[in-house]
Parts: sequence; C-alpha cells; structure tokens
Amino acid sequence: MMEDQSLDFISNLPLEIQQQIFSFITLKEAVRTSILSTAWKSLWTPFEVDLGSDSNQTTNHEACEKLTQAMAMFLRSWNGPERWKFSLSIHDREDDDLIFSAIKGAEKEVHLDFSGRKQLTSNFSLILEPSGPISLNQPIDTSRFSSLGTLHLRSVNHLAKNLVSDFFSNCLLLESLKVEKCNGLQSINIKANHCLQSFIIEDCPDMESVTLSAYNLKSFWYRGVLPQIHLKNTAHLVDVILDLRGGLGLNEFDCEDVVDLLASIKDIESLTISGWLLEWLCAAGVIYGKLEFKFNKLKELCWIGSSMDGAKRNSLACFLNISPFLEKLIVNVDKSCISIPCPFFHQFWHEPHLCMDCETNYKASQLKQLKIVKLAGFTSEDDQFLLIDFLLKKAAYLGSMIVTSPENQSWRIFKIPQSQLKQTVRCYSKQVGISSANNDCFFGLTEVDNNN
Repeated sequence: MMEDQSLDFISNLPLEIQQQIFSFITLKEAVRTSILSTAWKSLWTPFEVDLGSDSNQTTNHEACEKLTQAMAMFLRSWNGPERWKFSLSIHDREDDDLIFSAIKGAEKEVHLDFSGRKQLTSNFSLILEPSGPISLNQPIDTSRFSSLGTLHLRSVNHLAKNLVSDFFSNCLLLESLKVEKCNGLQSINIKANHCLQSFIIEDCPDMESVTLSAYNLKSFWYRGVLPQIHLKNTAHLVDVILDLRGGLGLNEFDCEDVVDLLASIKDIESLTISGWLLEWLCAAGVIYGKLEFKFNKLKELCWIGSSMDGAKRNSLACFLNISPFLEKLIVNVDKSCISIPCPFFHQFWHEPHLCMDCETNYKASQLKQLKIVKLAGFTSEDDQFLLIDFLLKKAAYLGSMIVTSPENQSWRIFKIPQSQLKQTVRCYSKQVGISSANNDCFFGLTEVDNNN
C-alpha cells in the first residue's frame, strides 16, 4: 500500500528546477536521465526545426545559410543539455530530405547525428577548414559559434557534407573533434585553427585518405581500416592511437606511406598500434634500425592484436630497438580483433633483413628505461613465455611485469635461475613455477589480487 502511494519526486519538481538540474550535468549523464521519470524524458523531447522551402529553389548555399542561422540560435546559450531535430529539403525526391539531430551539452559540446532516417552509402569526401585566419598573429572573429569547444559528427553522408563543412568553418575556437560511423566517407581533409587539440576518427569503413593539419594538436586517435594518413604541421602531437583492426579494407598496402607516417609521429610520447602493421613492415623488408629516425621521446607503447606469435614478437622486438627510452609496454591480445594474415612481399625497395634472428634482437640496445610491462589476453602459453623471456633479457631494470589471463586473473612475473629455484620456492607460498622453453630457468608467477 505504501509503495502504491509512493511519489515520483522528480516528476513533481517545478519545470524551472528540472531545467536548472539539467544545466549542471554532462551531456552523457543528461541522456541517461531520460529513463528516470516521465517528466525528465519530456525534457529530452527534441525541438523540431524545418529548414526546408521550395526544393526547386533551394541551393546548397541557401541551405548552409539557413543551417548557420539555426545553429546560431541553438548555441545562443549553454544553460543545459538540449536536443533539436532539423529537417531540410534540398532535392526533388522526398527520400533525399536531410534529417539530423543536434544535441547540445552543458560543457560546450555538440553532437550532430545524421543516422536518424537511413544509411546512405554514396561515396564522398569531406573538407573541413575554418573560414577565418589560422595564424596566431591574426585576430579571430569570435562572433561565430565561438563558445563551441567539442564537436562530434556521426553518420555524415554525401547529402550533409556541405552543411557540415560550412558549420565547421564557423567553429573557430574548436578544441576537440570526433568523426565516426560515416559510411561512404573516402577521404577527410582538415585544416584547423590553433585551438584544435584532439581529433578522433572511428569506424568509417570506406576511408582511403586522412589529411590533418593542426599546429597545437596533442592527440590523434584513429580506429578502422588502414588509409593513407598524412599529419602535417603537428609539432605538438603527444598521443597517437593507430587501431587498425579493420585491416586494409579495399586499400592497398604502401610500405613507404606507412614509414612516412611513422616518421611524422616520431616525437610523440604515447603510441597504441596494431601488431599486424609492424609485422607487415618487417616482412616487406623494412629494417627499423636503418631508418633515419627513432622514437626517442616515446614513453608508453601499447601493442594490440588478435594473437601474438613468433613473427609478431620479432617485429615488436625490432620496433623496440628504435624506442630506447620506453618506460611502459602494454601487449594486449584481443580476441575481438580479426586475424589479419601477413602476405608474401616482393622486397623491392629495402634489402631483406634477419629480423627473425632472436639472438640478434637480444644483443641489440637495451631498454634501460623500461620499468613496467603488462601482458593481457594470451591464450598460448608458449608464445607468452617466449615474449616474457625476451623482455626480461631486454629490460635490465624492469620493475614490474604483470600478466593477465583472458579470465582476468593477474600474475606478477619474475625469472628464477635453476640454481636459485629451491630458495625461491620457499620464499613464495602463493606462486606457480613454469619451465622456460630450453629448461635453463623457471618463470615465477605470483598471483595478484585484482581487487586491490
């Protein structure tokens, strides 16, 4: 009886108070509140905006002008999360009406989502550049969407490319840009102002080319198929993710393009990279030690892939030779990644090399700064301990090596010579000893409590 009479206190709050609460929460949290009560769900009901007119009279320029005016109204304040739904008729057929939603967050964040009607697959290119000056020595007109800090573009299609380009051109102080799930997008060319610090592009399966110029860019994250990636004027880049779990897609593998990409990011501090790319470079004849650059500022490396075998281990070893100041290494075997087999290459622009010679790798330059190693997801014990053995020889001053199983059980690794095996076993009660491949030593695995 008491439960039947319980009150929905949120629904009974005055509208002004509900809106005030909305103004203090992030966009992600605001979306979640729609399930709390009927009243809060109604706050998230989109405001309908029809930008259409006589489709025979509407040009792309007029459509862009209408969108600019509507978005200026939409961004007039940041009092709280808000959602508008736009519709625009550009062509004669009703099916080609452009319908998208704009969601505004309280922290100067806007999401433009073009997936509401249907997925359009016509191929297109996207050119994004500011309409104002890009030099720090020139004043920026802050009257156009100046308060917008983060822009998230989702499912942009060929009908929307001009509208998106025009909108971006007015975002002169944008700090963060994300583009995702754009079917048909083959190339994106971005020339940003000095404010852009972060660019993320994810899951655009038709991508062939990414060109980015952003002087103050700190972070570049890419996930999808391997395209040509050209990073220009990015001297302040620190963090790069090249999650190429999509493989090549319909693109061709160009060894020189990939080497040029690595050269353009040689001064970064953190890198996540797909293991198959390093393996393919080795198989194509690239000798890392003979490249004209090293990753002398790289402190953290994360290797990701569907498996770790001998070829992948050796290609990782070769890459570590040009990362002499690495402090942290993470190797993550992720079964959700597809297996990308290495093809046979005719080595036509580099001489073949002996990267498969493990003993040569052992004697290469030591990783004197490497203190932390984390290995996760291994299903093959042999592959796992071959890599562990290599790393223990390579990193003379290693402070911690943690192995996490696919079942999320973690173990701390240390190497036990045969002569010290009995003493070590007496010292550690909660450990497992596993013999090395050539039986000259044991690996000690001490269980780690993941709850701590």
